[in-house]
Amino acid sequence: MNMPLVHPMLHQWPVTARDALPMALWTAAEIAAATGGTASHDFQASGVEMDSRDVKPGDVFVALKGEAMDGHRFIEAAFARGAVAAIVDRPVEFPHVLVEDTTQALHALAHAARDRAVEAVRIAVTGSVGKTGVKEAIFACLDRASRGAAHRSVRSYNNHVGVPLSLARLPARSRFGVFEMGMNHQGEIAPLAAHARPHVALITTIAPAHIENLGSLEAIADEKAQIFTGLVPGGVAIIPADSEWAERMIGHARACGAKVVTFGRAATADVRLLDAIPSAGGGSLVTADLGDRRICYTIAEPGEHWIVNSLGVMAAVRAAGGDLASAGLALAEMGGLKGRGARHTLAVAGGTALLIDESYNANPASMRATLKALSQTPAKRRLAVLGSMKELGDFSDAFHRQLAEPITEAGVDHAILVGPEMGALAEELGKAASTSLGKGPSFAHCEGPAEATLLLEQFGLAHGDAVLVKGSNSVGLGRLVSHFTDNAR
Repeated sequence: MNMPLVHPMLHQWPVTARDALPMALWTAAEIAAATGGTASHDFQASGVEMDSRDVKPGDVFVALKGEAMDGHRFIEAAFARGAVAAIVDRPVEFPHVLVEDTTQALHALAHAARDRAVEAVRIAVTGSVGKTGVKEAIFACLDRASRGAAHRSVRSYNNHVGVPLSLARLPARSRFGVFEMGMNHQGEIAPLAAHARPHVALITTIAPAHIENLGSLEAIADEKAQIFTGLVPGGVAIIPADSEWAERMIGHARACGAKVVTFGRAATADVRLLDAIPSAGGGSLVTADLGDRRICYTIAEPGEHWIVNSLGVMAAVRAAGGDLASAGLALAEMGGLKGRGARHTLAVAGGTALLIDESYNANPASMRATLKALSQTPAKRRLAVLGSMKELGDFSDAFHRQLAEPITEAGVDHAILVGPEMGALAEELGKAASTSLGKGPSFAHCEGPAEATLLLEQFGLAHGDAVLVKGSNSVGLGRLVSHFTDNAR
């Protein structure tokens, strides 16, 4: 099939010095006009920030008011870090734009940024697993093709504050904007999509993340599909063909008037995997059928889940009018993200060990995927430091127990289980160890990252070891990663 292009001529635009993105993101007059506020001084801002700790010189600081915190308390700190102005709901002694409500002002600024970037194709990404990595991959592909004229939400700025903030940072002359959208409860995705009004919306996969709050996988699929409600007329919905809920999501997309593109291994997929073979460095060489052409490219990221992810990335790049050849080069060069697959070489006695940092997030699907990737990683010993999976509600014990099988199949030699929810998995592994077959790894169970760090040190990393660190962010395994990577090389 010929996949729909939102902006088929984008990749043909010449890039000249005139096209360089301007240093000034917002002027005082522009912010006042967008928000209906009043500027106390004339200024130019190069960025927008809502956390005083992250302010950089040239930023405008938005003093948001939450249930437990009022950003106005941190205005002085923001200016100490280099803010040029603040958006406030009461007069202050620093340069500012006075508005009635700072949250609504941020929304207004986001919409003004969206609407003035008339040549930018906006891509929205959601899903239970992999949305941050896929968002970063799409950005890398489009940024390379446009020579730096792409924009994306940083880190996991994917909620009711992060999405408007990311939009407010969109430069007027951007050619692409890539935005991540997440949710914990029903009704959260549609407002985010309404802010972004994407031309392309992609769902990575459906898995039991946040099932405690939504109750079922069907409900999760329905909520994720709300991203299509924000699509501009004629927009493209990109859906995983291998998902059990593919037809359900396709129905939502068509109800919104979207053009549908599917990706995956399924024979019916519009972007279909033909072949994938291991490549040097742990990635894969992928061959895919796009209906009217076949493409072959290398992805640096290891694991079968990234093979399928890359198909969604290519579908999004093509729908946005990006260049597929540049996308292939970008995927070949893309490394792992902090907390989401970054690989660290540790100096140990006799040589080096590999630490795989997946400490930012975990759910049953991503646990299985990363354990399988660990099984494909060359190593003398495979170790796993696994933290609790949160927000599983009444399903928690069952999902934790079910990790025993993929841990064993991955050839894990020793596991350190962290957090109270991991007690169910410890019981399951204990049962396997007590049988006459004695299947499964040796393991230890502890309460938190400090104890896990000590246990890993006591176990002793050796040359040729590979250790996977993965858990929900609230478990705090990032601290364990930091402890061991201080001496990484």
